[in-house]
Formats: sequence, structure tokens, C-alpha cells
Amino acid sequence: MSLIPVTIITGFLGSGKTTLLKRILTEAHGQKIAVIENEFGEENIDNDILVADTKEQIIQMNNGCICCTIREDLRVTLIDLAAKKRDGSLKFDRVVIETTGLADPGPVAQTFFMDDEIAEIYLLDAIVTLVDAKHGQTQLDQRQEAQRQAGFADQIFISKTDLVTTAEADDLAHRLKHINPRAPQQRVHFGEVPLGNVFDLRGFNLNAKLEIDPSFLTDDAHDHGHHDHDHVHDEHCNHPHHHKHDDDVKSFVYKSTRPFNPSKLEDFLGSMVQIYGPRMLRYKGVLNVVGMDRKVIFQGVHQLMGSDVGPKWSPGEDKTSKMVFIGIDLPQDLFRTGLEQCLA
Repeated sequence: MSLIPVTIITGFLGSGKTTLLKRILTEAHGQKIAVIENEFGEENIDNDILVADTKEQIIQMNNGCICCTIREDLRVTLIDLAAKKRDGSLKFDRVVIETTGLADPGPVAQTFFMDDEIAEIYLLDAIVTLVDAKHGQTQLDQRQEAQRQAGFADQIFISKTDLVTTAEADDLAHRLKHINPRAPQQRVHFGEVPLGNVFDLRGFNLNAKLEIDPSFLTDDAHDHGHHDHDHVHDEHCNHPHHHKHDDDVKSFVYKSTRPFNPSKLEDFLGSMVQIYGPRMLRYKGVLNVVGMDRKVIFQGVHQLMGSDVGPKWSPGEDKTSKMVFIGIDLPQDLFRTGLEQCLA
């Protein structure tokens, strides 16, 4: 049996997760989808909305959030689903997990790597994050969960853009790009999203294309000291660009044209993951390694790190290593200095 793909949909309270889910379930795509929903409280209104017009399998976990404490619940639910698929009592092609608006998607993602039984049945495809254009800035200011959800994303959808000005939407998009330069962004209206932008994104596939916004790299090259923005409060200013944000979740990109010494790099990254793993949300890179004619692709979530041999460098291709790190207050200078010392 081939692995069952899993998509995690996350986003802060009210960002439009249920609207997106409803659209996915009612679209005529010919796929059967099992949904694992997870909301606070015993009464789940979303379930009534969804079940009304769809025959999908919806499994609820009404005990707060999918996070470290109840990862076991998620595991049990997934094992149970797989057993029902095997015996034919449930028919589905893929699983969508909708996390509660207050969840950190990290532990959910880790379940698919840390548990051997789950890893043999399921394939984590991507984390899709919705951000509400109307309230997104405030949520990012006030709630680290909102920043983490953006930091983990493989694809970001900005919803409710009809409720804000173009300048406000642009400002939010710019801020999200600094939090997570590797996730493509799309502005969506009432959950109207092409399914190709939700499913089969291969966000956790090591050989998937490393998306880093070119303009972000240009920004980074000038190194304005902190373009990750301190708060400037001006009571009389309504222009969004005047409000600078000092987000806990930040990203930085490291590039080098010199090849890496593989053993030094492995030792260094291993030690950084030991120390800073809980604060390292997502990291990914394409590396030029001494003595190899192929690219080495690496990525990780928290303490889990993996690498794989990718395609050959094309003749005449610029053999530049590119790495992006997204995390909570990571010591950027320490990472950069350490990486420099791993170069051949």
C-alpha cells in the first residue's frame, strides 16, 4: 500500500480554516478525504457546518489542542484510521488535519517522523497556514502561536483581504515574508483556492524545490542590521509601513560559494540542533559539498534533521549553498560564524 498523504491546515482563530476545509471537501476532485478536526470544547460547531453537505469522514478530537501533551491521541487516531482503511470500513485517499487556532504545528509534524508505525503508513505532505489580513498584524504582535504557524508554513494563504486596503495587505505579506521566506504566499477570497496549491506540495520532501524569495535574498545581502524591525509607536500615524515589528519568529538566509566540509558541517548542525532545536521551527538548504557532483539537500523541524543526495549540479551552474533557518530568537551571528568555519 502506498503511503497516505497528510496535509496539516493551521492558522490563528478566525483565519478561515473551516471555510477552506469546506471548499476542499465540496469540490469535485474525485478524492475521498478523511479529516481530523481538533477544536476546543465539547461542542464542535464546525462539524455541523461540514457534515451538512459532505460525506467525508470527520474524526474529532475534542480535548483542546493537538500539541505535545496529546500527540498520543493523534497517533491513536491515525492508526485507527489506517486500520479502517485496510479492512475496507473507511475509504479515503488522503488525510487533512485541521489544528485548533492556538496550536503550534511543530509537534503535529513531528509525529510523522518520530513514530515508526505512523511513518510506515503516512507521508506528511505540507503545512498550509492561513493568515487573516484584517487581524493578522495584531495576532502576530500579540501571539507567538501565530508567528509559529507562519514560520512552519510550506504555503501561506492570506484571507479576508477584501476587508483591508492593498497597502495593509502588502505590509502583512512583507512581514510574513521576513518570518518565512521559503513559503509561497497567495491572497485568497472565501477559501477559493486551487487544490493544486493545497495538496501534493511536497513541502517535507527533501528534493522538493527550495523556494526562497529572491527579493528576500537581495534584502539580506544589503544587511541593514535589523530589518527584522523594532516597534516604533506613533500615535498619529495610520500608515502601516510606519509600524515596525520585532517578531520573536525570524528567518535568516546563509549563502556561500565555497563548498562545505561535510563532517564539520554535520558536527556543527548537530550541536546547534541539540541546543536550539526546540526554537528551530523549520530549516532547509541546498548544499555544495566537497568532492560531490550532486547537490545535498537537508531540512529539519525542531530537533529532527535529515539530508539527502539531490540532482547533479548542471554544467556551468553557480554552485552556491543556500540555507534558510526559521526560528524563535536564534543567535544568527553564532550560526553564521559556525557555518563559515565548516567551509572547506
